[in-house]
Amino acid sequence: MTSDSPSEKRLEELREQAWKDGVVPGKGVDVVGGPIPRKPGYYGQPVVKPPVWTWQVPLYFFFGGIAGMSAVIATGAAPFHHVDLARASMWVAAIGGAVLSPILLIMDLGRPYLFLNMLRVFKHRSAMSMGAWILSAFGACVVPGLIALELHTRQIFPGTTDQLFRLAAGIFIFGSAIFGTLLATYTGVLIGATAIPAWFLHRTLLPIHFGTAGLGSAAALLELLGHRIPALNVLGLYVAGVETALLIWLSVNKHGAADRAIHEHGTGWLIRIGEILNGPLALVLRLFGLVPFAAISFLIGSLVSRIGWIAVGKVSGADPESVFAAEHC
Repeated sequence: MTSDSPSEKRLEELREQAWKDGVVPGKGVDVVGGPIPRKPGYYGQPVVKPPVWTWQVPLYFFFGGIAGMSAVIATGAAPFHHVDLARASMWVAAIGGAVLSPILLIMDLGRPYLFLNMLRVFKHRSAMSMGAWILSAFGACVVPGLIALELHTRQIFPGTTDQLFRLAAGIFIFGSAIFGTLLATYTGVLIGATAIPAWFLHRTLLPIHFGTAGLGSAAALLELLGHRIPALNVLGLYVAGVETALLIWLSVNKHGAADRAIHEHGTGWLIRIGEILNGPLALVLRLFGLVPFAAISFLIGSLVSRIGWIAVGKVSGADPESVFAAEHC
């Protein structure tokens, strides 16, 4: 700074006022190269630790939601004697929930024993602990439920034994539906129960969105596998309508700087693209009878939305101003 610069003159005024009154009201000056830069946060650094999740996590959310809600569809299909639909739903649930989801979760953790360590204790206030137990309980129900259903359907053991398999299939499928609902929605609770502003401020929306997206994705996948029944189409219309309403809510319920990662950054576009694909676009396609295209649109939108929410968390967690603004929301 030169001696006749505005900053130097302001410093002289501050010195004189401090010497005279002992108190200096008003704004100070920004010293170029000074030790305390005028940046939000703690010396411009993030206030909270952004998530370090890799690509496996949004895929885990995606396949876990499909698996969990496929079990719910199987529970509804079995009493109405849609045996083929129930079998296909249980196969999807078993592959997604008992095979793909554990593999993706263990890949993210890095070591298989870390997953087993989470099962050593039960912490009802820990979303991660609850998630590990929910996934394990879901697998413990869906695999024997699928085996019992296949044995009953193929009539391998007739008579009393077959009736026992039928009863076992009903019990395990019902248990799969309960834990499947939790599996599809707890991921929304998991990211909402954090200090990341964009996640925390929408903690009510996230479980609803994840559960609805999982249900719609399961129905869409089953339709693409050839199960074109009116019930699945009605279900597809319902979830697309809910996702459309959630898109409107997300667009209206803004919190300024606190959740600007959703509204001002490229990551927010991922969420919007995903919500448009599994909301308004899927709804319009179904209304025009283009069921396969609606199913594909919903599946892609659901996956893009999961990726978008993880990306938003990373941007929001690295933005100190968002953290401070969230304290006043």
